[in-house]
Amino acid sequence: MQAILDDIYTTMMSRTDRGQVANYIPQLACVNPDQFAITVALPDGQVFSAGCAETLFSIQSISKVFTLTIALGKLGDAVWSRVGREPSGDPFNSIVQLEHENGKPRNPFINAGAIAVVDAIMMGHQPRETLGEILQFVRFLANDESIGIDEKVAQSELTTGDRNAALAHFMAAYGRMKHPVDQVLGTYFHQCAISMSCQQLAKAGMFLVSDGVNKHTGVRVVSAQRARRINSLMLMCGHYDGSGEFAFRVGLPGKSGVGGGILAVAPGKASIAVWSPGLDRIGNSKLGTEALEMLVQRTGWSIFGH
Repeated sequence: MQAILDDIYTTMMSRTDRGQVANYIPQLACVNPDQFAITVALPDGQVFSAGCAETLFSIQSISKVFTLTIALGKLGDAVWSRVGREPSGDPFNSIVQLEHENGKPRNPFINAGAIAVVDAIMMGHQPRETLGEILQFVRFLANDESIGIDEKVAQSELTTGDRNAALAHFMAAYGRMKHPVDQVLGTYFHQCAISMSCQQLAKAGMFLVSDGVNKHTGVRVVSAQRARRINSLMLMCGHYDGSGEFAFRVGLPGKSGVGGGILAVAPGKASIAVWSPGLDRIGNSKLGTEALEMLVQRTGWSIFGH
C-alpha cells in the first residue's frame, strides 16, 4: 500500500494542470495550490500516507457527512421531511431548484440541504452549543481532541456568504427554518471551517467502512443500515453536479469540499482522504479525483467490481 501511495504522490506532483483554488472565499484563495496529500486508513488500524498528510486544511462541505450523521441520530427518518435524497444536477449553491420544490432542498450535501440539516440539529440551542456538539463528534470519530475550527476561514465565509444567506432566507420564506437565519448561518459557516489533516479525516471516516463500526476502536457509531444509507447518499450526491462523473471514474462513495479535500469510502476495505487545493470547474479537487481514480485502478476497490 505504501508503494502505491508513493507512486500516486509522485505522479500527482508532476502534474502541471492542478485546477484553481476557491478564490471566492478569500482565506482559501491564499492556499498554496502545489500541495498534495493522501491517507488510507484500514480497519485493522494501519494508516498509510504520502505527501503533506499532517497539514491542516479547511474540510468545508466534507463536514456535511458528519452533521447528517448527527441529524439522523437525533431525528431519525424525520430528517427526510426537511431535506430530500435525490441528486441535484445543479451547482451546490443554486437557488433555482429551491423555488421549484417549495423551499425543500434536494439533498443534504448541497449548501441549502446542509443549512437545513444544521437548522434541524440545533433544536433550540445556541450556535456555540451546536458547534461544540459538531466539533466533539468529529473529534470522537477521529479519536483526536486537537481538531478545531479555523476562525479566519469562518470569518472569511461570513463576509462573503451572501448566496448562502439567500438560500437560507428563501427556505425561511417557505416556513422551513425553525431558528433565526443568522444563527443557523453562523453555525454552518463555522462547521465548514473545521480544520483537519488527511490523517485525521481518514480516521474520522472509518465508521462508514465497516457498517457503522470503527473497528480500530471497537465503537459502533451508527447502525449498519444507516452507514449504508449515508454511503449511498455520498455516492449519488457527494460531488454536487459532478457526482455521476465521480462514480463513473472512481466508483466509491465520496464527499468533496471546496478546500480541496475528498473523503472516500471503500466499504469493508478502507477510509481514504485526499487533499489538493486546486478545483475543477464544478468545485471538486482536480488532483484529488485523479489520485482516487488511480488508487482504485491499483487496488480494485471500486464498489462496482474489479
